[in-house]
Amino acid sequence: MVRGGADDGGMSVKVVLLCGGQGTRMREETEFRPKPMVEVGGRPLLWHIMKGYAHHGFSDFILCLGYRGQMIKRYFFDYQLLNSDVTFDLESGAAEYSGPRGDAWRVTCADTGDRSMTGARVKRIEPYLGDAGLVLVTYGDGLADIDLAHLVEFHRSHGRMATVTGVHAPARFGQLVADGRWVRQFAEKPTDTGWINGGFFVFDRRFFERLSPDPDCVLEHEPLEQLACDGELAVYHHEGYWQCADTLRDVELLRGLWDAGQAPWRTWDSRIDPHGPNLGRRETDADLSPEAALRAAGERAA
Repeated sequence: MVRGGADDGGMSVKVVLLCGGQGTRMREETEFRPKPMVEVGGRPLLWHIMKGYAHHGFSDFILCLGYRGQMIKRYFFDYQLLNSDVTFDLESGAAEYSGPRGDAWRVTCADTGDRSMTGARVKRIEPYLGDAGLVLVTYGDGLADIDLAHLVEFHRSHGRMATVTGVHAPARFGQLVADGRWVRQFAEKPTDTGWINGGFFVFDRRFFERLSPDPDCVLEHEPLEQLACDGELAVYHHEGYWQCADTLRDVELLRGLWDAGQAPWRTWDSRIDPHGPNLGRRETDADLSPEAALRAAGERAA
């Protein structure tokens, strides 16, 4: 079992989040801010991802900054101020915070270059890893209800150098299966879309020997491709909820789920808040998602 940011051998676990992309397919939202700072439910996507990791005991974060990275630095610089009641002593300049206890996170913001690719960004944060034996890496725009502690247990069980989480891509269009002019099968939004890279990687520390700080180093190209060829890359199959905020349409979908109280990725607390409305995840939200309903219908038909 991996909890509290350390593995069974006592080595620390770091969480590395890729936050430097420009979000070119979402310029309506990203022209003046980095994509991980696009808000869902009044909070940045980045916050949602970090809450998920922290819920499973991983709260030591390294953020790979790039495009408009100063906005992410400012967000965490002001985090306690904006999330607490505060009393200012204008004579001494002191500030006294009160209210609910804040998130017990450690957050390192590392500039990794405005135009660096994903592999270079991960390599450039290596000086901040300390004695970390495992490094968890994911993208700053993907939300999921993955059991991250179980993911790490799976990684440690197989002995390979790396694990990637495989997910089903949400179908955007209907699918036709035709025999000549005749349609044999019609699915409005099929759920059996095969497995794709869903992020949520786990890497042994030695993987960093395969990365380069060269700005053109792409994590998903030579480093991971060579790992697969060497038999050092395993896949963790996640059958639950996953959604990438790649376009404005995706963001609006996530906002709609949050506002409706059906956000499956909100695994860190109950939907019920004694202090007021809390439109988050209920225990049954994952079972109520459109993806789960369609998949269940397909299983019944089979």
